[in-house]
Amino acid sequence: MIDMKRVKLKVMGISYSQTQSGAYALILIEENGERRIPIIIGGFEAQAIVIKLENLDPPRPITHDLFKKFADEFDISIIEVMISKLEEGVFFSKLVCTNGIKEYSIDSRTSDAVALALRFGCPIFITEEILEKAGIIINPTDSEISPANEIENFFEPDNSKFSSYSIEELYKLIDEAVKTEDYERAASVRDEIEKRNKKKT
Repeated sequence: MIDMKRVKLKVMGISYSQTQSGAYALILIEENGERRIPIIIGGFEAQAIVIKLENLDPPRPITHDLFKKFADEFDISIIEVMISKLEEGVFFSKLVCTNGIKEYSIDSRTSDAVALALRFGCPIFITEEILEKAGIIINPTDSEISPANEIENFFEPDNSKFSSYSIEELYKLIDEAVKTEDYERAASVRDEIEKRNKKKT
């Protein structure tokens, strides 16, 4: 087997598309560099990732949380996630798992793989070849972001609808959103709070 150079990634965030209904962009960035990988994912997968990124506590476990609990019960862990292939703009990943005795490699959608990586606390890797092909370097002076792999741009969430709320009201909105399992709304409110906190510093 050819030994491919691997690059470690970290999750930069999730943004909502204002032009593609129901589409989200998962943004991954190389740990020791500036290249970013934007991956278009669906609402359910975006929700699963946002829950962990925002440290939200859903009243009922979603599918990825259930998978983690199931794996824990049977002493199975995910060692790493590997984004191993890119075909026609679609990323393919593998979950490298172990039961303490043997390692297994399981095919996975990249969005699911990242959601699980966040829950297992395992690293995410990509081949240098794929990163070279699909990676984007953002120039801070650019007014627009160049497309890559037919992805139009990085999506900016619309949090302006929360600008009239007080901080206390925003925290209440988060609690209500979590109780009703509306994690997309909770994340948007959290973004508004963080934006205000940054302005204070």
